[in-house]
Amino acid sequence: MKQLYVFLSLLFFVNCQAKTPSKIADKVFASQTDPVAILNTNAGSIYIEFYSNKAPKTVERITQLIKSDFYNGVQFHRVIPNFVAQAGDPTGTGVGGSGKKINAEFNDLIHTKGTVAMARLGHDENSADSQFYIALSTLPHLDGKYTIFGKVIEGIDLLDKVKKGDKIISFKMKD
Repeated sequence: MKQLYVFLSLLFFVNCQAKTPSKIADKVFASQTDPVAILNTNAGSIYIEFYSNKAPKTVERITQLIKSDFYNGVQFHRVIPNFVAQAGDPTGTGVGGSGKKINAEFNDLIHTKGTVAMARLGHDENSADSQFYIALSTLPHLDGKYTIFGKVIEGIDLLDKVKKGDKIISFKMKD
């Protein structure tokens, strides 16, 4: 009987230990959720999670632009199938922006379909402004060369429906 008691006590202890870390982890992750934005396009709504821990200054600036309605009505001026869909230039020419540059924040994230990163002018690593692109496929040759600041978490199937000239109906932060 004593052995059964020891066995059950040990089983209870192990079971409690196994549950405790996940409860703690749930609380930790719940308090550190990254912001999410909704990009409404002609194709539908695309949800983007921002990586504030990987590119804090970029996320801060993009969030400011979103909250000021900067992107509303701006077109996708560059869409290359299996490469990128790019927007963020209010002139639609590919050389415009908000007028405030953002220094590069290179990180260890990789370009897969749905990755969101900052566009820039040529080889000037610190020339990013308001233009961003969404990867339409895996693009390892861009890894470590552009600031990745987000990832499509819902609506990834809509990316292939975005066409050059389509307008951003609205870009807003999710409550």
